[in-house]
Amino acid sequence: MMPVKVALIGLGNMGQLHAKWLMRSEAFDLVAVADVDPARSALIASDGIRHFTSGRSLLRSKSLASEIEAVLIATPHYDHTSLGAMALKKGLHVLVEKPISVDKRDALRLINAHDPAKQIFAAMFNQRVHPAYGFLKSALDEETFGALRRFSWTITDWFRSQRYFDSGGWRATWRGEGGGVLLNQSPHQLDLLTWLFGMPSAVFASCGFGRWHAINVDDEVHAVLEYPSGVTGSFITSTGEAPGRNTLEIVCDHATLTLDLGQPLVVRRNAQSISQSITSNNPFEKPDCETEYKHFEGDGGQHRTILENFARAIRGEEPLIAPATEGLASVELANAMLLSGGTRTRVILPLDDGRYRRWLNDQKRRESPKGLSLNGKRSSEVSDLSGSFGS
Repeated sequence: MMPVKVALIGLGNMGQLHAKWLMRSEAFDLVAVADVDPARSALIASDGIRHFTSGRSLLRSKSLASEIEAVLIATPHYDHTSLGAMALKKGLHVLVEKPISVDKRDALRLINAHDPAKQIFAAMFNQRVHPAYGFLKSALDEETFGALRRFSWTITDWFRSQRYFDSGGWRATWRGEGGGVLLNQSPHQLDLLTWLFGMPSAVFASCGFGRWHAINVDDEVHAVLEYPSGVTGSFITSTGEAPGRNTLEIVCDHATLTLDLGQPLVVRRNAQSISQSITSNNPFEKPDCETEYKHFEGDGGQHRTILENFARAIRGEEPLIAPATEGLASVELANAMLLSGGTRTRVILPLDDGRYRRWLNDQKRRESPKGLSLNGKRSSEVSDLSGSFGS
């Protein structure tokens, strides 16, 4: 396969890792990089790689236009929409980091800039390639364990200290990042949630805005999801717990599946389905259960697999694993949770993107200075925060 000539915009933590993978990969030829910080660009030292001080200057470069086919965008969140749309309108193939946009309205604007007949447009949803999630996807689609009844996901193993949030002016702000744990840490899980279970019809969430840290955005969320079929789900996430855990429990008619990522999948299989057992004449009879363990090897290659899949899709060799158009679902779900938590109301889906944009703009207007939470606590006082749900 001829290497894909690619440019990389954004050289922060993930951007630096992407640069290393692109430079090592036989599927790509890294032609140019862009970052507002020349010191970070200087770390990418290789003959033939051009350096730009902004994504816009890279995309506007007439001399570079004929040299690149694709662009990888790894900038702060708001730029995903503007730079992504700009690249798509120039006819480039685009791979954008998560989330594809901050809110539903911007996500739609980005998606509408894409010409599916001519361009490959992918999102960096690398958790989709993990073999455990691939197994669950097939099992749910095929109803291997019977119909889905309920699920719950607790993902609290990404503790962050106040220093993390203070490390960048854009971090954990409505103006710079568009949200907190839902927009920064949780997009992969929200993508998997919508990929595995589909979109809910309603959401009710309780959000802690600056509950554990001196920030204005969400650092803890408890959400209940309702589906038209009657299925219910719950999603709990936080950056203020330690050691935390990552546990997904799925209740189906014939079995309950529990996945603690990095551990075998636990399958507790019923001898008789729940539906059949409910009709039993014995008021206390519960079906016998056998426990099985399913082991998975490796992690599926993660970012490297998504990158190489992007290149092969451009060359027409295989379909995309994570089309960026599917990234709309996780953005919309995150928006719905934030709106529900911020207004203390049950939010119906599809989300009214105008209502959410008005709410988000209000948060931006009310945002207090960095290092000072909405409840007036400074970062030096964060250890005394007990916090409360809601805004």
